[in-house]
Amino acid sequence: MAGQADNRAPYAKIAAHYTELITSGQLEPGTLLPSIKNLAEEWKVSTATAEKALRKLRNEGLVRGIHGIGTEVLDQPAPMSSGSQRQDRGRRTGSSWGAGERSDSHQAAVVPAPTEVAQALDLQPDSDVIRRSRVYRDRHGIVAHSTSWIPVRYAKLIPQLAEGERLAGGTSLQLIAQATGHPISHRIDTASARLLTPEYARLLELDPENPPTEPVVVMTAKFVDSEGNVVEFGVDLGGPGRTWRTESEVAP
Repeated sequence: MAGQADNRAPYAKIAAHYTELITSGQLEPGTLLPSIKNLAEEWKVSTATAEKALRKLRNEGLVRGIHGIGTEVLDQPAPMSSGSQRQDRGRRTGSSWGAGERSDSHQAAVVPAPTEVAQALDLQPDSDVIRRSRVYRDRHGIVAHSTSWIPVRYAKLIPQLAEGERLAGGTSLQLIAQATGHPISHRIDTASARLLTPEYARLLELDPENPPTEPVVVMTAKFVDSEGNVVEFGVDLGGPGRTWRTESEVAP
């Protein structure tokens, strides 16, 4: 968020800076990063801190060290970005966007809930729900087709949820939490590989007559507030060839 203090360690700030440049394509494969000495001078840190930042980038598979030459940017697999990951990024950095991401094709409508959605939202079959969808893209193409299913009662509190425009003032989860006074307390995630159906091909803007043969990743997330109400069920359909990746701290 604007004005939010950045409490990350100096090495993590340096690594995050170059992660953004690499994953967004601003630094192409084969580019050499500054030397440890130059990094230390540029960022006004010790050489040990600069070396730790480069080591983090190597551990994440973004670069490799070449003896006698330097640190080279590697070609990156196209990552997938799910709703849960966007929520985590938003909480951690103030921005839910992945590196180089943008969204378009925002649509919204009130529709009868499909069976899977009704079950996830603890609703009766065919109950009215808000369906919000959009497409996330980066320099590789479609990252994911994302659909949020929300109980229709929240449209009375937040009318823009049912409008086919990008939300203003926060994500759907943030807006619901603000309107109800009940923060999101937990979520349930699933991930599975599924064969590319004609419907998936349509959503991912692929030729249904000649679709890719590899499976696609489908991720779901059910969000529950502090009162135990299921407020949203998200479904993210990853583009073909996308790699799902997570990172977490391991306690010593």
